[in-house]
Amino acid sequence: MPPRSTPTARRLRIGVELRRLRERAGMTAAEAARSLGTTQAQISNIEANRFGISAERVHTLAHIYGCTDQPLVDALAAMAGDRTRGWWEEYRDTLPPRLLDLAELEHHAKALRVTQVINIPGLLQTPEHARALFRQAVPALRPHEIEYRVSHRIKRQAILHREQPPSYTAIVHEAALRMQFGGREVARAQLHHLAEISGHPAVNLRVIPFDGTSFPTTGHAVDYFHGAVPTLDTVEVDTAHGNELIDAAGQLEKYRLVLDRMEAVALKPAPSLDLVHRISQDL
Repeated sequence: MPPRSTPTARRLRIGVELRRLRERAGMTAAEAARSLGTTQAQISNIEANRFGISAERVHTLAHIYGCTDQPLVDALAAMAGDRTRGWWEEYRDTLPPRLLDLAELEHHAKALRVTQVINIPGLLQTPEHARALFRQAVPALRPHEIEYRVSHRIKRQAILHREQPPSYTAIVHEAALRMQFGGREVARAQLHHLAEISGHPAVNLRVIPFDGTSFPTTGHAVDYFHGAVPTLDTVEVDTAHGNELIDAAGQLEKYRLVLDRMEAVALKPAPSLDLVHRISQDL
């Protein structure tokens, strides 16, 4: 099988989890290779996802490693067997790979939880709001690059309109609702859209008001993607130097707690919607 030139983060995760299973079993790559009847280099290539791996080989390796977590093994095998080319691949040569990874993670997530302090979450943005944000990028984006990003962001929103959409909880600070990116008209239209989309059965909008309530945050946006099993959850942290994907068990637990604590101090859905309406009327 030819080597993969640009494996996605989701495919790389297969190799990462197989390496973790091997290490948990106390086996070296050389020992695993002997049990599989192959070379140490082949095990290294599998774990680095330099080559594709079949669902059957995932099951074989899991058996060699003595893994008894069958739901995890089945989920990894399903990921290995999925050769679907997603719509985001059309942006492969025009957008950074991390944006494609984001779309793929959203597409496959069983549920999503996001938190934003300054911005409206991407899946809830209007094209005009998104365009206003991209115009402020540093370094500046060229007009066609802005339009690629706007198009990609809006296409990502299709997951909320599937026949069986993933549940989507957005924890947004009141500060994000009051930012007027693009001017009053764009901001007002964005709030109207937010009020409308919050009525979607899959969307759970929770607003943290300006009332002095404290909560854990660094100010960075956090996206939590629930995988087929908890072990395959992923966190994306949006920082000034780019998006960072996190999948270590301890970090996943940390961000679940952060989101739980933020949601605990946020308004319930109905009061959150009332606050959106009040801010919209003030514009």
